[in-house]
Amino acid sequence: MLWTRMELPCWCLLLLSCLQSLSAHNDFFTSIGQMTDLLYTEKDLVTSLKDYIRAEENKLERVKRWADKLDSLTATATQDPEGFLGHPVNAFKLMKRLNTEWGDLESLVLSDTTDGFISNLTIQRQYFPTEEDQTGAAKALLRLQDTYKLDANTISTGDLPGVKHKSQMTVEDCYELGKIAYSDADYYHTELWMAQALKQLDEGEESTIDKVTVLDYLSYAIYQQGEIERALEYTLRLLKLDPEHQRAKGNVKYFEFQLEKQKKAAEETARTQEESGKRVTSEKNKKKKQNNSFSLIPERKKYEMLCRGEGLKMTPRRQSRLFCRYYNNNRHPRFVLAPVKQQDEWDRPYIVRYLDIISDAEIEKVKQLAKPRLRRATVHDPQTGKLTTAQYRVSKSAWLTGYEDPVIERINERIEGITGLEVDTAEELQVANYGVGGQYEPHFDFGRKDEPDAFKELGTGNRIATWLFYMSDVTAGGATVFPDVGAAVWPKKGTAVFWYNLFASGEGDYSTRHAACPVLVGNKWVSNKWIHERGQEWRRPCGLNETE
Repeated sequence: MLWTRMELPCWCLLLLSCLQSLSAHNDFFTSIGQMTDLLYTEKDLVTSLKDYIRAEENKLERVKRWADKLDSLTATATQDPEGFLGHPVNAFKLMKRLNTEWGDLESLVLSDTTDGFISNLTIQRQYFPTEEDQTGAAKALLRLQDTYKLDANTISTGDLPGVKHKSQMTVEDCYELGKIAYSDADYYHTELWMAQALKQLDEGEESTIDKVTVLDYLSYAIYQQGEIERALEYTLRLLKLDPEHQRAKGNVKYFEFQLEKQKKAAEETARTQEESGKRVTSEKNKKKKQNNSFSLIPERKKYEMLCRGEGLKMTPRRQSRLFCRYYNNNRHPRFVLAPVKQQDEWDRPYIVRYLDIISDAEIEKVKQLAKPRLRRATVHDPQTGKLTTAQYRVSKSAWLTGYEDPVIERINERIEGITGLEVDTAEELQVANYGVGGQYEPHFDFGRKDEPDAFKELGTGNRIATWLFYMSDVTAGGATVFPDVGAAVWPKKGTAVFWYNLFASGEGDYSTRHAACPVLVGNKWVSNKWIHERGQEWRRPCGLNETE
């Protein structure tokens, strides 16, 4: 029996009421008969007292188990914080613990006299993740599941590629994901995660979530996807566990009625087709499927395919024309004696990668400067030309100026020396760190013709080129992909990629539309420099051809 914060005062009232009733009879000693009543009263009080003691002991035992579990977990996690949080399940469970489970613990301990702990926890809780954080982490898991075609069991058991800190999900975790999907009317993911919760319950995992509750969500999610027969099967299973479940009883009748209705409609359709001599053959459907090419696939599907390493369009012949070389940018003084390693990544658009272009020490300095300033990343609103947050960009970023630290100035000079472009009119160095399932969906870096106010406030023209540093290796996921051309560039610490967003004529190169794939396992740090048109007049003269 557990006492809650509300139950303890009730017990105190019970004790006081008993004592008050006893005090009304001051001469108990004058009657043994009345005194025997006192014995039964005292026995009831002792029983209540023991219940209270057991509740307190149970409470302390629960707190001790929680503390021991968290002590072991945090000891492991703090040895490699970024590696630990690089596993998306660990990140989700951290959000869940701090937003939900520590709050439950607070409620449990509040009835105790540990004022120091409670006051400290209460103060600290204002800095804890919110409900929005927990929901965001949950949706990130669903996004990873879709992008990388992972089944719920793979995520739940923590069997992700290259993980160092394997973490398993409980029935409660799976149920929570299913509920979040349900609240968004996402019945596809509701089914997947409620089915996983049910699987773990069937395998004997102990949980405060019962099968009836899970089956109720599961059958409804399946029904919403039009699979009435399967929904009926799960509802009948629910009724075996709880024969008096009123909603399930009503659902069984409704599902049976709908199935009968569908059966009659199918028979009528078959009869009509037979009479008219029409036949629906699968050959036509097969033919249509064969005619589908990569270019006709929706952009979202292309993006996800490329993130998984599928759908790359580089042919062996084109691949043979890509080379690596030592590059000094026409004998630039900085690179004559120490040319940089340059390697072709793609031909159209032309994307090059520079290897060993930023040192580990420089990376750590950039991260050190950026971390205190990281804020939710923004995008340019095409309507207003101003920066705003967007759901399709999930990361935090900070901007670093050259005069803040010699390292930043040195990096800017290096970019200018290699590209030959003026960086005084470029935007500041932007540092980004991607969170759980962090991504940046397909977008253009340059302002298009239907965005006349893009970058207007900067007064430096359009973004002519993009320079992107990879400041960490990523265990799985996190590629930069170009859906229109079927290109993918994978993160490699210490390297940078560069491409032009505009043709020499100033027209936008629409083939540079790109995206940052969700990080599946690991921690992704990048920094980029967006170089603008102003100041490039003599460095990159205007071309005579629109697409030159």
